[in-house]
Amino acid sequence: MAPTTSLAGGHLARQKAKQAKAFALCAALVALALYALAAGSYDLGLSDILAALAGTRQGPGAVVVTGIRLPRILAAIAGGFGLAVSGVLTQSLLSNPLASPFTLGISHGAAFGAACGIVFLGAGAFSGNALATSSAEFARIGGVFTMSLCAFAGAIGTTALVTGLALVKRLGPQAIILCGVALSSLFTAGTILIQFYADELQLAAIVFWTFGDVSRARDAQIVVMGLVAAATGGFCLYARQDLNALLAGDDVAKSVGVNTKCLRLVGMGLAALCSGVVVAVCGVIAFLGLLAPHIARRSVGCDHGPLAIHAGLWGALLLLGADTAGRLLAGTGALPVGVLTSFMGAPLFLFLLLRGGSRT
Repeated sequence: MAPTTSLAGGHLARQKAKQAKAFALCAALVALALYALAAGSYDLGLSDILAALAGTRQGPGAVVVTGIRLPRILAAIAGGFGLAVSGVLTQSLLSNPLASPFTLGISHGAAFGAACGIVFLGAGAFSGNALATSSAEFARIGGVFTMSLCAFAGAIGTTALVTGLALVKRLGPQAIILCGVALSSLFTAGTILIQFYADELQLAAIVFWTFGDVSRARDAQIVVMGLVAAATGGFCLYARQDLNALLAGDDVAKSVGVNTKCLRLVGMGLAALCSGVVVAVCGVIAFLGLLAPHIARRSVGCDHGPLAIHAGLWGALLLLGADTAGRLLAGTGALPVGVLTSFMGAPLFLFLLLRGGSRT
């Protein structure tokens, strides 16, 4: 009985440690959100923030809190969480530690689809666009929803191509990443070609959108992004045992009753949907889907239940931190958040490549 009791006690201690880390991340996220509400060119105190959130105070401070800073904070949290859990799914389903919506070309495919929506359907562009025909206006459905559909079409097409090649040709982890790099180059060239033939208003909309920025998200967009991110995280929790079994390989997973084809189809579809919606709302945000899962995996291990939660919290924390830093560093403006996440993610990507190469 003593060894069994010891094992149970050790497991309980590890679970409590993971819960404590999750609470610490939540506390850090709340603290950073309060700081992001207070700091900026228009400084506010805690009492001002609480009064504005409660609706008991009007004026410029309330407008800054509820109309400017709070929406971008919520967008950063939802977008960071969604990209992180999408990274967890792609890395697990493809058995590739370098997989993420950005490195596999999913984000670039979504960007190409969104650019097509801006130019050909008038989605996300200015209402006075001369190319926005009546049929295009009907398809816009408020603009962002059409752009989200176009971005999702690009993301799901890229996902289907990468997954199909990986399964049919039995590509290894390195070959999958090279396939993603090739598709990223292809979709980037397509986006540039669309920009070349776009008019001034369309070009401005595409360029501004591709910078990566959470400040332009509106209430309906934040709600949609949050719901999709929550659904993707919920799938990780629901299928945690199947995802854990997949870590041992397809043969082992099938032997314990896991339908690997269905799991990959649903999981990659959700990852593509989530990354496509985030890219449609916030633009291309590089490397966050690669960075957050690796930080969480080093902290809580490979069990996909706590891994999804911690990765999502890390993603939200990193994106909110990058957006806050960019806003404070730029003074009256804001640095593109995609640039700052690239500065964070590129060194980790190179480190993983070098470490993987040294093992071969």
